[in-house]
Amino acid sequence: MAERTRCGWARGPLYERYHDEEWGVATHDERELFELLCLEGAQAGLSWITILRKRDGYRRAFSDWDPEVVARFGPADRERLLADAGIVRNRLKVDAAIGNAQALLALHGAGGTLHEVLWESVEGVQQVNHPRTLAEVPASTETSAALSERLKALGFCFVGPTTVYALMQSAGLVDDHVATCWRRSG
Repeated sequence: MAERTRCGWARGPLYERYHDEEWGVATHDERELFELLCLEGAQAGLSWITILRKRDGYRRAFSDWDPEVVARFGPADRERLLADAGIVRNRLKVDAAIGNAQALLALHGAGGTLHEVLWESVEGVQQVNHPRTLAEVPASTETSAALSERLKALGFCFVGPTTVYALMQSAGLVDDHVATCWRRSG
C-alpha cells in the first residue's frame, strides 16, 4: 500500500492518526467542542503532541468532559488535578477548564450552545482553505479574533485568537490541509 502524503506536521503514529481522523473534520457534538476548547487552551505554549499524549488523562481527570460535573469542581478537585501527571499541571489552565465549564453552563442556561457560537462564526459552513504549504496556514485570522472576543465576553478563558484558530482547525470549522495532502477537501 502506498504511503499517504500528509500535512508536514503529521509525523509519527499519534499525529498521523489525529491528522487522518480528526483534524479538519467538522465536529458538531457539544461535549466534543467543549473538550477541544479546553484542550486547545491547555496547549497554549506547548506542542499539540503533548496534549494528544495526555488526552486520555484529561478525559479521566475531567470526568469525560461532562461540563455539569467539571463546573462543580472545588478546591479539593483543583489540588487533585494539580497533582495528576496525566494532564498539564498548570493552575491557570486547570482553573480555566473549570471556569469554561461554568461559562458553558451559563451559555446553556441562556438558551445558547457552544456549537452555535462556534459555527455562527463561519456562517454554519466549513471554510475550506487551499494552502499550498504549511507556511501559508495562518496562526490566527480576523474571524478567530472576533470569535475570541465573543468567547471572552461569554466568560470563557484561554481563548486568544491563536488558540481559537487552532480550535477552529481541530473542530473542523476550517480545513487547512495543504494541497498535497490526501485529506484535503474540494
